[in-house]
Amino acid sequence: MNVDVAIIGGGLLGLATARALLRERPDLSVTVLEAEDRWGAHQSGHNSNVIHSGLYYKPGGLKARLARAGGEAMISYCEANGVPVKRTGKIVVATTERQLPQLEMLAARGRANGVTVERLDRRAINEREPNIAGVGALWVAETAMTDFGAVARTLATELTGLGAGLRLRTPANAFETRGDRTVINGEVSARVVVNCAGLHSDKIAEALGEKPPVRIMPFRGEYAELRPGLRNLVTNPVYPVPDPELPFLGVHVTPMLDGTVHIGPNAVPALSRHGYRWRDVDPKMLRELLADPALRGLTKRFWRYGVTEISRSLVWPLFVREVRKMAPSVRGRDMRRHGSGVRAQAVTRDGALVDDFVIQRTERAVHVLNAPSPAATSSLLIGSRIAGDVFEQLGDDDASRAVLKDVP
Repeated sequence: MNVDVAIIGGGLLGLATARALLRERPDLSVTVLEAEDRWGAHQSGHNSNVIHSGLYYKPGGLKARLARAGGEAMISYCEANGVPVKRTGKIVVATTERQLPQLEMLAARGRANGVTVERLDRRAINEREPNIAGVGALWVAETAMTDFGAVARTLATELTGLGAGLRLRTPANAFETRGDRTVINGEVSARVVVNCAGLHSDKIAEALGEKPPVRIMPFRGEYAELRPGLRNLVTNPVYPVPDPELPFLGVHVTPMLDGTVHIGPNAVPALSRHGYRWRDVDPKMLRELLADPALRGLTKRFWRYGVTEISRSLVWPLFVREVRKMAPSVRGRDMRRHGSGVRAQAVTRDGALVDDFVIQRTERAVHVLNAPSPAATSSLLIGSRIAGDVFEQLGDDDASRAVLKDVP
């Protein structure tokens, strides 16, 4: 089967890229290959469902440029397609005086990125969220909530109407170069391959003959859920001030659209690329990691943080204590464990965590090698950004300029 573009990975980014391509060039032949039996099976369907505003990101970076506009694009898409969405706003809380300078830095970043930020003192925190304690906070009005799993399913339905070839249960296992084409699994021959494989993106790049500048280390984020009688604990999402040295946002309290309230996630090393539980172990991956100097560099930099997060995962009272810093009325018996997600975290060869998007073009492929938060929020615009690269590789500069016209 000959196609113009084969996209590996049926999460939000892969589906959004296919959408951007076909909306601009309906005559293009595009196939999406997904290993699982449903769309958005991993990172796209296992997250906090928050549409972020752009508060956290360093001005000028790709994340910062895409977050604000991407959030509005996602809200509009949900509203137009009947996907549940709600503008909630959120509070970012400093629980100690030591965190106040970081809070002010976040406020400055947010304003530089076009985010409306309001400073709250103790009294204002109490007025908005009586069950939350803090010495200072930021109110961010632009934050919203949706169901990103439903977004992925809606994109897949739209793609069917646009004429895309959609293949579930189709892992990309074998690659062969034939002339100017790449043949996948011996049956799909593509002019351009788009690697949106998330947790497997570095391995797909290697299988295509590349040496990716980063490698993926999976981190699991574990969530708890408040028991039904305490679902009025908060009105809006409540976040801590994040550690500026890490690309994680910390344990937050999030009221979901279905009325449940989730608390989390932490960030612990996953022992498999699909390691949703401690007992999910991939011996081959572990052997590779233990021989990798990137892991040694990462451990040297962040071993204290790692020990703390692993302890909170294994010892329930430690997790409860972390939650009580922001929500002191919550007790251990008020929560129960509630699922997890695995994040594809890119790491450099010397063990540094990569905080921004990494999108690499090669002769016949586009590789998305790091797509951290706000990737779900900005997925429609990131899809257009990737589509622009694809059109350039197909020699269609006019289509590339057209699809990029609304991308910051």
